[in-house]
Amino acid sequence: MYAITGVTGKVGGELARSLLAAGQPIRAIVRNTRKGEVWIARGCELALAKMEDASALTTAFSGATAVFILPPSEFDPEPGYREAQAVIDSVVQALTAAKPKRVLFLSTIGANAVHDSLLSQRAMMEAALRKLPLPLTILRPAWFLDNAAWDVESAVKTGLIASFLQPTDKAFPMVAAKDVGRVAADLIQEDWTGLRVVELEGPSRVSPNDLADAFASALGNPVRAVPVPRESWDELFRSQGMRNPEPRIRMLDGFNEGWIEFEDGGRKAIKGRTNAGAVIAALVASPET
Repeated sequence: MYAITGVTGKVGGELARSLLAAGQPIRAIVRNTRKGEVWIARGCELALAKMEDASALTTAFSGATAVFILPPSEFDPEPGYREAQAVIDSVVQALTAAKPKRVLFLSTIGANAVHDSLLSQRAMMEAALRKLPLPLTILRPAWFLDNAAWDVESAVKTGLIASFLQPTDKAFPMVAAKDVGRVAADLIQEDWTGLRVVELEGPSRVSPNDLADAFASALGNPVRAVPVPRESWDELFRSQGMRNPEPRIRMLDGFNEGWIEFEDGGRKAIKGRTNAGAVIAALVASPET
């Protein structure tokens, strides 16, 4: 039995579908029954648990061959990452009590960065999980190509996409969420001991200009990437409702300045098979709401 958190998202959903296709039993962990109905229909066992509820998570993790941990993303965290710490404490307590055979944690590129940023939340979880006496795989994917969903409306209406990744001709490590789920499915079925860290990016690195070109190809109209001035970020993010934008700004700085990167520049990273053009074409065909 594979216990999967985050099953309603792109990565967790692809992981679960891949495991089902391989004939593996799944326990889908969701916050409420309504979100789990589609997985019940697919033959999954359902477990109700919030990531902050250690007791419910313990029940959900109990008897599992392996557990997939995907913490909720907090893009506007409180100082000190209190929300992330509450989830970490709950997950650690549940894993300690349930004692699954193996754990796969979805972390991120930049979890090993020397400077604080939004991604430090994943570094905190990594550090806590490393202390447990359980076989642990840490999967660190690159920037998600699927983040371009935010740019579909602008690309369609104005022919422009705003880029916080700069300069726009710089190629960054990116990966499709679908590839992350597929690789996670392969990893979680393997039998391993101790700790292993796996890095994952797409078949080639992608610049904001490349994303614009992919939009242009999908739309049949010119699209251009326009850098958002660094000095405007704080005011812009606050106008969008953020209260503490500094961690997000530092994350973007990390990519742009190069201190958020794989340890060896991606030379040993697994390479996914889905390119930017395929992801953008899918987003344009079925824009997210």
